[in-house]
Amino acid sequence: MKHFLPLDDLVAAFEKLPGIGKRSAERMAMAIVQSRDGLARRLAEALLAADEQVGTCSRCGSITITKEDPCAICTDGRRASGLLCVVERPGDIMKIEKSHSFQGRYHVLGGHLSPALGKGISDLRVNELLTRLQPEEIQEVILALGTDVESEATASYIAEVLHSRDITVSRLAFGLPSGSAVEYADTTTLQRAIQGRQRL
Repeated sequence: MKHFLPLDDLVAAFEKLPGIGKRSAERMAMAIVQSRDGLARRLAEALLAADEQVGTCSRCGSITITKEDPCAICTDGRRASGLLCVVERPGDIMKIEKSHSFQGRYHVLGGHLSPALGKGISDLRVNELLTRLQPEEIQEVILALGTDVESEATASYIAEVLHSRDITVSRLAFGLPSGSAVEYADTTTLQRAIQGRQRL
């Protein structure tokens, strides 16, 4: 309806977020426009600040403050050198960090192989991973990918490439349900999975 065009635009914007359907988007939009405590303005300012000040780390592919590139994890000298954890998306790093079970560095692939969506190896950050191996003297790579078919195929491909370069490759151990992603695991499960990782 013409009268509610700004509200409709807000609902449409929320619907583009992962996991948000039309009903949730409508509830969120209504809560914002009906709020009398400046929520809309604070939300707008926070969104603009995030858009302007948050970027991607040129080394690992995770999110970072644009002024800090490489990111704080990549430049932290206290992190275990030679140990790299490969994940599908930046949110996986946040989840693993909350578990306090990993002290190495990370590499974000940007997804996994998905023939159905036309996503191949060239669409992932595999070449960037390979270029990090020698300069950073990587000795072990932990593949912290999901357990669905596409993630398993991605892990198998990367493991094969890394084995040919004499890199120790391990995979998260028990605890991750079949067909699930790292971002949905609880911190205890992730701790056990990282500590009990298995060599491939």
